Amino acid sequence: MHQKLVIGTRGSPLALTQTKLFQARIQSLLPDWQIDLKIIKTTGDAWALQSQKELPAGKGIFTKELEEALLQGEIDLAVHSLKDLPVEDPHGLTIAIIPERESPWDLLITKENASLDTLPLNSILATGSPRRITQISLLRPDLQIVDIRGNIDTRLRKLRENKEWSGIILAEAGLNRLRPDVQNLFLTPLKASQMLPSPGQGALGIQMRQNDPQIPLLLPLECPRTRGHVTAERAFLLALGGGCAQPIAALSSTDENLLHLEGFWSDGKNKQHREKQSSSSDNPSALGQQLAQKILAKINT
Repeated sequence: MHQKLVIGTRGSPLALTQTKLFQARIQSLLPDWQIDLKIIKTTGDAWALQSQKELPAGKGIFTKELEEALLQGEIDLAVHSLKDLPVEDPHGLTIAIIPERESPWDLLITKENASLDTLPLNSILATGSPRRITQISLLRPDLQIVDIRGNIDTRLRKLRENKEWSGIILAEAGLNRLRPDVQNLFLTPLKASQMLPSPGQGALGIQMRQNDPQIPLLLPLECPRTRGHVTAERAFLLALGGGCAQPIAALSSTDENLLHLEGFWSDGKNKQHREKQSSSSDNPSALGQQLAQKILAKINT
């Protein structure tokens, strides 16, 4: 009898696509195993088309039901977009595997060939992210920002249909994985100086039960470099007490034996701080905490 693993996932097109990509990697690693998918509807899916103000509080709205299914033994692992996972693991669960990261960057998607700098005065951009709104407003306070909800295809359709909108902003990783139709649209990656990403953006977190005997079998799918980067970013987020509704951004990189971290915090109004910190790569959590403390010292002065 074949060994079996059941992977839990949300049912959105992007969630299914990235889960199937990881399912294929497991199947290649364990060719004699039966690897099944189970779609689980989360609170976040039920509220996905609501405005930001109406979303339930907390960052776990896209993960809670998957975590409950794990704890109850209905599934063996859950594939999450790491930026959706709360920074503290629920009791009994762990992020067992972090595969190699896709692009962490955000993309400006426009109907005309224009960068963030060259968009006409008072252009309208659509995004539902407080992090993106805050950083855009610092660079181009003239731009008008409107809210947008829905999956990637829905947002691209809304951009094409709305004659007043100049563009939208989406995570590049999602487009790289899903490969939607972007014909006749212009895609411009936003630089770190323009838009720091959400902590963990572009990475997947494979959540499993602690001490699950299957974890060692999946360790070849782990990317140590990616884990170091996202660990620093998420430690920064945790130290600032952040969630998805707060304008907090971070991005880590490696240079030889040094780990670099750049972070951004804003109160969503008039205060914002952006700092950098570097250290040896052997303690990424400490680096995230140090950078957060540097920003907290400025917030409290």
